[in-house]
Amino acid sequence: MGIDDLIGSDNLIWKLFIALLLGAIVGTQRGWAMRNSLDGSRIAGIRTFSLVGLLGGLVAALAKQSSVILIGFALLVLVVVAAIAFVIQQQRQQDISITGVVALMITFLLGCLVIYDQAISAAAAAVITAIVLDNKKELHQAITKLKEYELDAALQLLLISIVMLPLLPNRGFGPWDAINPYEIWWMVVLIASISFVGYFAIRIAGAKRGILFTSIFAGLSSSTALTLQFSQLSKQQLTVSPLLATGILMSCGTMFPRLLIVLSVINPAIVPLIIWPIGVMMLTMYLPCWWLWRKGESGVLNQAENKKSPLALGPAVFFGLVLALIMLLSQALGQWFGDVGVLLLAAVSGMTDVDAISLALARQSITSLPVSVAAIGIVIAASVNTLVKMLMVVFFGERTLWMMIVPVMTITVISGFVFLYWLGNVLQ
Repeated sequence: MGIDDLIGSDNLIWKLFIALLLGAIVGTQRGWAMRNSLDGSRIAGIRTFSLVGLLGGLVAALAKQSSVILIGFALLVLVVVAAIAFVIQQQRQQDISITGVVALMITFLLGCLVIYDQAISAAAAAVITAIVLDNKKELHQAITKLKEYELDAALQLLLISIVMLPLLPNRGFGPWDAINPYEIWWMVVLIASISFVGYFAIRIAGAKRGILFTSIFAGLSSSTALTLQFSQLSKQQLTVSPLLATGILMSCGTMFPRLLIVLSVINPAIVPLIIWPIGVMMLTMYLPCWWLWRKGESGVLNQAENKKSPLALGPAVFFGLVLALIMLLSQALGQWFGDVGVLLLAAVSGMTDVDAISLALARQSITSLPVSVAAIGIVIAASVNTLVKMLMVVFFGERTLWMMIVPVMTITVISGFVFLYWLGNVLQ
């Protein structure tokens, strides 16, 4: 039961009480920040913010009975009164910040939201406001450390994700409706995001912890994208190849348990058939990680001299174009070869992504496709995907990196095909 259900739509007293509490949340932070000020010198503390939250609730309650214009008029009066008070404070303390005025406006509007049955949204906004206010020093330090090209990369990421992605049609175009612009650009955004997150994770937490965090993050989204990014990074940072190799193997290994979890939700009947091949492939990825991690203890990632954008948008767009080609080819194989094309489709789809074909085969196995064929197709896709990632390391990575990755992934691919052969014999 949510807050809105608990207080009901007609219980004004509860709503006003919640508006008061939300104001107290913001006011507690403001009061604590000015705790060392002399009595009477604080313009707004916990009492003022609590009352402003309550004021917003009362004004909104009256506005519901009369006109919503009343809220705008009350907010204008509040801004004028607060501005006068803060001007007086500025003259005394030489503080030109208007954060306090903005915080009062937000608190007033939070009280209004509660009355209009948006208590959950108002509570979330109150907590976020308090956190932002409380991290003034940390936010200012982060801004001072931010490089111009890093800010440009952040704005570009927002442009391609928040602005461009929603504008693209989420449906098929071209032959067999195979080209989906939204899905292709979503992959571009995903690859660029992994590059961006990885850059700042490494910069903030250091090479070892940053690479580990990024690898786990990518393993839950796209290990292929991380493999491409870390392979390119290895040519710029030669001393951290063992750490990058660890990250690639950690990310690629995480793909397998993620796959099992997803399949167990969609069609649990597939899991017993693929548990052994998928489990062995996962272990062949994970087991060498500890040795490579220890080997890379002395590696230091030097980002101070690396002026390259953390977004890596060029490789992401190139990968998106390759994905579009694979989408078209996958549909063509399915149309040309019928049922036999399912396994060919799995192999071709595995060149770029395992999740899409695995989800498709799992859903089809519930109705029209034999579970055994779906299981074989999923193992084929995982094996081919691992092979493609190994080739990425060879073509895009530095020699030291691929000398550590290739033997491990070769064993993984061989294990996948051996179990694939065994699985085919068992299911005959």
